[in-house]
Amino acid sequence: MTTHRAHPLKIGVIIGSVRAGRFADKVADWFVAEAGGRQDMEIHLIDLAEPALVDELKLSFEQSGDRPGDVPGLARRIEGLDGFVVVTPEYNHGYPASLKLAIDYVYSGWRAKPVGFVSYGGMAGGQRAVEQLRQVFAELHAVTLRDTVSFPMAWEKFDDRGRPVDADGAGKAAAVLLEQLAWWGLTLREGRAARPYVG
Repeated sequence: MTTHRAHPLKIGVIIGSVRAGRFADKVADWFVAEAGGRQDMEIHLIDLAEPALVDELKLSFEQSGDRPGDVPGLARRIEGLDGFVVVTPEYNHGYPASLKLAIDYVYSGWRAKPVGFVSYGGMAGGQRAVEQLRQVFAELHAVTLRDTVSFPMAWEKFDDRGRPVDADGAGKAAAVLLEQLAWWGLTLREGRAARPYVG
């Protein structure tokens, strides 16, 4: 554990929705605050709605067509991280197109790294989006975490201050996810350092 604290895991929290008026900000802000208290992690927020990332992804899509490749700025950020938590809504039983575009065009940066999920939506709480994302990340040689944080009917689950109504329950779910992320993040980081991953 000493090594872990001396060299904190660099964890990217990725906001997958780019819609105007999105609910993702509330969910992501809460999760970042939950994770921010850990000494073994260094949290990096990656918002796909950042104008620079929107322009970069759009340009790469227009230039590359169907060919997977790298978005230079985003790819560099992802490459330098040890693990990820994807904050995703569920749109029409799936996840946002913006998230798929980012995942595909970063491509190799996800390999041999853990990915956790914080989802929200209607009755299913975004779980159908998460199950689809598991298939995508498996194809890219990432390791998805079993436990998730999920908010069914999310707009009813947060108060006016942006805190979950069931703060204890949500906090415990986040703690489980973060513990799994710490274990996998450290294990895979040590594995990549000892022996380059062959994909």
